[in-house]
Amino acid sequence: MISIKSEKEIELMEDAAVSLKAALKVIEENIKPGVSTLYLNDVAEKAMRETGAKPAFKGEPCPYRGGKPYKWAICTSINDEIIHGIPSDNVILKEGDVVSVDLGTWKNGWCSDAGRTYGVGKISPVCEKLIKVAKDAFFAGVDQAVHGNRVGDISNAIQNYVEKHGFSLLREYQGHGIGKQMHEDPGVPNIGTKGKGARLQNGMALAIEPMICEGSPEVYVKRDMWTVATCDKKMTAYYENTIVITEEGVKILTL
Repeated sequence: MISIKSEKEIELMEDAAVSLKAALKVIEENIKPGVSTLYLNDVAEKAMRETGAKPAFKGEPCPYRGGKPYKWAICTSINDEIIHGIPSDNVILKEGDVVSVDLGTWKNGWCSDAGRTYGVGKISPVCEKLIKVAKDAFFAGVDQAVHGNRVGDISNAIQNYVEKHGFSLLREYQGHGIGKQMHEDPGVPNIGTKGKGARLQNGMALAIEPMICEGSPEVYVKRDMWTVATCDKKMTAYYENTIVITEEGVKILTL
C-alpha cells in the first residue's frame, strides 16, 4: 500500500534527513587512504546519534537474507562491490579505490535514506565517469517524478541515461517508497517502460537509487551473505536520495 505524506509528516522526514546529512558530511571528511570502513561506520553513527537520530539500518532484518539482522550503521562497498558491503577494520581504503556508502536514519518515527560513491585519492577516468553518470542518472529520474506520471517514467529515464553512456544497471535491486518504514511501496526499479507502474502523486516519498556497473550487471552475493558484487569484477557506482513529490515540485530531503 502506497502511503501519502501530509505536510507535517514531510517535515518530520526532513528532520530525519538533517541527521543523515550530518553523517554524510563526516563520512566525506574521512574518505582518504589509510582509513578503515569500520571507522567510517563509527563516525557516521556518532553523527547520527549526536543529532538525535538512530541508524535505521542497524538491527533491520534484510528481506534478501531471510530476516537476518544487520549489525552496522552504514553499508560500505568497495570497487566491484555495488551494495550492502559490511564495514570492517580489515578493509582499509587505498589510493584509487571507489567506495559506495549507503546510510539511513530513523528519528521521531520517520526514516531517511541516501547513498554516495566516493573516489579515494586519484581515481581512474572510468571511475570518475561512473560516479558522475550514477549521480546524473538520479537527476534524470527525478525530472520524471511529477504528479500524474508513473514509476516507469522514472525507471525509463534512469535506464536511458545510463545505457546512453555505455554502462549497465543492477536489475535485482531497486529503489523504494519510504516513510515510517525504510522500505515501503512502491518499488522503484532502475529499468522500466514509460507509462507503466504505480501512478505518482503529491505526498509520495521515494528513495531513488541508480546502481550502475562498468561492465555486466550480473552479480553475486559474497560469503558474508550481505555484500553484492559484480561477477566480472568490474567497477561500480551508486547514488541515492530521499525525495518527496509536492505541488511545488520535488523536494530532495537528503541533498
